[in-house]
Amino acid sequence: DYSWSGEIVSIAMEVSEDGGFANANSFEATVSGNSLTVTATGLKAETTYYYRMRLNTENGKVESETKTLKTTAYILPTVTTSEVTNISGTKADCRCNVTSEGDLAVTARGVCWGTTDNPTIDDSHTVDGGGAGAFTSNITGLTENTTYYVRAYATSSAGTVYGATKTFVTTAYILPTVTTSEVDYISATTAKCGGEVNSEGDLTVTARGVCWSTTDNPTIDDSHTVDGGGAGSFISNITGLTENTTYYVRAYATSGASTVYGATKTFETFKTIFSLTVNGVSFEMVYVEGGSFDMGATTEQGSDADGNEYPVHSVTLSDYYIGKCEVTQELWEAVMGSNPSYFKGAQNPVERVIWNDCQNFIKKLNSLTGRTFRLPTEAEWEYAARGGNQSLHYKYSGSNNIFDVAWHDGNSGDKTHAVGTKTANELGIYDMSGNVWEWCSDWYGGYSAGAQTNPQGPSSGSYRVLRGGGWFYNARCCRVSYRISHAPEYSSSDNGLRLVLVP
Repeated sequence: DYSWSGEIVSIAMEVSEDGGFANANSFEATVSGNSLTVTATGLKAETTYYYRMRLNTENGKVESETKTLKTTAYILPTVTTSEVTNISGTKADCRCNVTSEGDLAVTARGVCWGTTDNPTIDDSHTVDGGGAGAFTSNITGLTENTTYYVRAYATSSAGTVYGATKTFVTTAYILPTVTTSEVDYISATTAKCGGEVNSEGDLTVTARGVCWSTTDNPTIDDSHTVDGGGAGSFISNITGLTENTTYYVRAYATSGASTVYGATKTFETFKTIFSLTVNGVSFEMVYVEGGSFDMGATTEQGSDADGNEYPVHSVTLSDYYIGKCEVTQELWEAVMGSNPSYFKGAQNPVERVIWNDCQNFIKKLNSLTGRTFRLPTEAEWEYAARGGNQSLHYKYSGSNNIFDVAWHDGNSGDKTHAVGTKTANELGIYDMSGNVWEWCSDWYGGYSAGAQTNPQGPSSGSYRVLRGGGWFYNARCCRVSYRISHAPEYSSSDNGLRLVLVP
């Protein structure tokens, strides 16, 4: 109760921590009769304040006596910890609720966890926004088969409070899953495999690939590839193999949890030399690893090249076997029961065979062996004659000196000779230059400039291709790129054949 005269201009409450009021906070109010209420805000908790009332009237200022008050402690937030769910080897979920923010806004909320009781925000913790209400925290980075303690927290300027502690035990890690693809592109020393990481499990796959060995169930302690990491499919190049050997291969995936393996596949590398016996007569096939080459009148052919050897074009071939030697009279007779050749000799190349005779011979040979023999395509013939992927780019098959590798008009004495008596080419194949011309499977046609893969030649025609030259022909005709053609019914004592075997 105060006494004053004159009209009140304003009323204020001055609040100060030091009682001096020099830097006091003033709170304006209005009067109603002789009573007034002023609410002071922005004060500190648990702090003593000095305050006084001041009335400004038209006749002067009236001040009350100074009094003191002490604020109480802040009302803190309240938070509850619900159950832990979705527990795995590395993570879990925990539902929580900030049921009240108290006096001050909650600026951070989440859960904290550790392997000892009563974890705090000094331990591992999440931050899942702020404010009041329910939320779910994702707990990550856990270790398998471990007991953890977790509780919710809420932080405001008043402090951090915690909910009740819950315990849970992580499971064993969920491991990756991986499948092994089929093995293909098998050669004498290489193959392709691969696989797919279908799921990484609980932890990131840091390495994946295939492992192989000559014993079952290979592991990454054996030969293996590393083809990146993560989930998804991959292709692995298997190298350093030994010919004619059975291998076991399987895909693997490594994470922090462990290394897991797919199913084991088996495959057998090709022999460099493949030997067969038919009715007591043995013959050999040479493995030709596929690859790409320039077909036609390449630079080493020089001015000897004819127009039908152009344009030079890129050809890519798959693996195949080709006869180490031309088909001999001995082998032909073992299969067909007769020998049509003019120049008789068991080891001499069979000749005077027309293209259709060759097809009949191959059909019977396949029946006797259970294999798939055929005539070479023109591209296969030239690639093998050049030495395949071992080519040294000779003009003739195996040499730039025709006399080293071929029976031709300069040394044949006008007759054929036993196969394999001249020098072999880079792949160990004989007589691809000289001795007898060799039928190919293709119809004859002109070259195109575009790159080709496993070309078969024209789809139709009147003439079939022959390659390699013969005992009656000069060196120019024995070059690796030289081409001639004849009607399929053409027969001559310098026409023979060489076999191709499909792997």
